[in-house]
Amino acid sequence: MARKFSLAYLTLPGIEPVEQIEIAAQAGYDFVSLRTIPMGQEGEPQICLEKDPVLFKKVQGALKANNIKLLDIELLRIKEDLPVDYRKAFECGAKLGATDVLSSVWTEDRNLAVERYGRICEDAKEFGLTINLEFPIISGLKNLQAVLAVQEKVGAPNLKILMDMLYVYWTGLNGLGIKKINPQKFGLLHICDCPRDEQDKEKVEIMRGDREYCGQGIIDLKDIITALPANNCSIESPNYKYIEKYGRLGHAKRCLENAKKVFAEAHV
Repeated sequence: MARKFSLAYLTLPGIEPVEQIEIAAQAGYDFVSLRTIPMGQEGEPQICLEKDPVLFKKVQGALKANNIKLLDIELLRIKEDLPVDYRKAFECGAKLGATDVLSSVWTEDRNLAVERYGRICEDAKEFGLTINLEFPIISGLKNLQAVLAVQEKVGAPNLKILMDMLYVYWTGLNGLGIKKINPQKFGLLHICDCPRDEQDKEKVEIMRGDREYCGQGIIDLKDIITALPANNCSIESPNYKYIEKYGRLGHAKRCLENAKKVFAEAHV
């Protein structure tokens, strides 16, 4: 069975949800992944569907009109000064068909992270949602061991580990190490590659705007994806140069074409 792919918000930074849905459908994606829990960052649309019923209806209509499904919503962050109750966002996401929520930790207080995930996972369970915890190297949980420890302490069956290829590579993980871990611990996969000239760039620059097309960079993607379960993939590959060169639709298409090629060659 062919792997299914979603178009992540960050692949086309700053895009409005209806346009993202339309581009995902035109480019041939199976799903779309929307940022409906805003981060308050400058230059980003602050989408909060539970407070905007008109936009909710537009998004709902766009999903139906374009015959595409919503895979996940983002980005739920754990931090001392951020909210704990996301039930209204969960409800909106679930009504639109989402099955997953992306999250990350931005505090060094592990006890706080465990406590909040306990509540958040319980709330998400009410709406049939799985929480996916990632480990950006600039966050409070910087590697797989750290997120696995939090997952273990929370003990919620709907808390999974999101494996982003960039962070997998930067933290030195490989297929052999991944195979030692219970595959049921993993959730969604974020697919991208790392530019070959990474040494000349800041990591944050690469993370947010200079990721490479799959198979064109330095990551041994085949080694990693063959070690992971055949879960749904979201292509998160922001690259401002490519967006300027090919346009949003052209970039989205190339992201998918290159990802499918790598997966086909890996026979997964």
